[in-house]
Amino acid sequence: MNPAQAISGLRAPPSAVQARVARFGEWLRDNQRAIRRTQWAVVLIYAALLIVPALAPLPDRTAHIWTHVTLFAQFAFWGIWWPFVLLSMVLVGRSWCGLFCPEGALTEIASRYGRAYATPRWMKWAGWPFTAFACTTIYGQMVSVYQYPKPVVIVLGGSTVAAIAVGLMYGRDKRVWCRFLCPVNGVFRLLSKLAPLRYRTDRAAWDAWDPKTGKNGEMVNCAALVPIKIMEGAATCHMCGRCSGYKESVALELRSPNQEIVEAFGPPPSAWETALITFGLMGLAAGAFQWASSPWFVALRQRIAGWMIEHGWTALLEPLLPWWILTNYPDQNDMMSPLDGGLMIFYVLATAVVVGCVVDALLALGVRALGAFDARRLHHLAQSLIPLAGCGVFLGLSALTVTMLKAEGLRFAFVGPARMVLLAGAALWCLLLAWQISGRYASAFWRRTAAVTCIAGAVAIGVAQWVLLFWVW
Repeated sequence: MNPAQAISGLRAPPSAVQARVARFGEWLRDNQRAIRRTQWAVVLIYAALLIVPALAPLPDRTAHIWTHVTLFAQFAFWGIWWPFVLLSMVLVGRSWCGLFCPEGALTEIASRYGRAYATPRWMKWAGWPFTAFACTTIYGQMVSVYQYPKPVVIVLGGSTVAAIAVGLMYGRDKRVWCRFLCPVNGVFRLLSKLAPLRYRTDRAAWDAWDPKTGKNGEMVNCAALVPIKIMEGAATCHMCGRCSGYKESVALELRSPNQEIVEAFGPPPSAWETALITFGLMGLAAGAFQWASSPWFVALRQRIAGWMIEHGWTALLEPLLPWWILTNYPDQNDMMSPLDGGLMIFYVLATAVVVGCVVDALLALGVRALGAFDARRLHHLAQSLIPLAGCGVFLGLSALTVTMLKAEGLRFAFVGPARMVLLAGAALWCLLLAWQISGRYASAFWRRTAAVTCIAGAVAIGVAQWVLLFWVW
């Protein structure tokens, strides 16, 4: 009996469900050509939704989703595509990235024929996911990316062009753009930690694999730049299936949705991930969705505008800037003055700072309740807030779906209760994660209870952002 057989004999055989899941992973591996064709189809659909509406006239008030290409594209991108891509991260990991994403496919193809330079050091800066997400979110609000097609060309089209350019410069058959610079990479990494599916490498089987007798030993190109030998979590894996069965040690498997966060699989939680959760998703994203409905924003604008009029400073009240800097569509009666734009940026950033600082303070108190303060514990405990952070962004994007369907005369009585259920479920999930994480650092019931109480305060702040938007304002 060779070492591989001996070790496999010690491992419990997979259940029937796990065996079927593993076979599906191998099916993906064996059907890469069909996946490539699917990716090209998505690229063509993406390009059509991006370019055609930008060339068409803006819709009038009588237009409908099914009669005007601009409204159809708007609904497709922001009403269906992005909300459910986010949802897919929680359900099936980063399968969107590996199987469908047009930017991922294009940057990998470009790198196949590019210069294949080594990835520069500046590109590996850990703060890019947070910075790119924040800048894209704020700029999208400045130009009303959810309402007009030309800003979509700049935001999404510009990202695609950048992805192709990076592919032409760096890596060989790799997705360097996706790994380091994609504006939603950080969000996808966080949400996929909750997925009940992952590819996992059995290290014992890997080490025992014999190239003379073993199967599936051909070199695998991991375009996502994941170290396959030590792969555990789903945060960086694109779920493309190429490595399934490699050295008879890699398999797609079911797992507990809490496992990766509680056990801190993969790269350890970092300060930048904490910032993306607390300042980014819970603060900045919430501010971006709520500023237009906020009575605080309206009151502040009226007070400052009145002061400017009294002192003859009216230039900042006029829509002076072009549409690609601030929203400026006179025919649609939709224009932003420099004052509007400046106050919007201030409101979004202020929301991010206030919410982020308060939530981080509560996290720090929770860590202190578990014992001596440790930054690593803080970043680990912050991961417990991922369900609520992701749920909030999903609700914000799906609100666009509901708004567009309401404009078509459709009414959904279940939307309000469904939002309540999602927020309540996400909040409870956060508390469960916090309880399990705290158990790794303290055994005393009172310490764990105190830590979870602090997390409950942070959760309440996150929930309050969406209660204000959906039920108060």
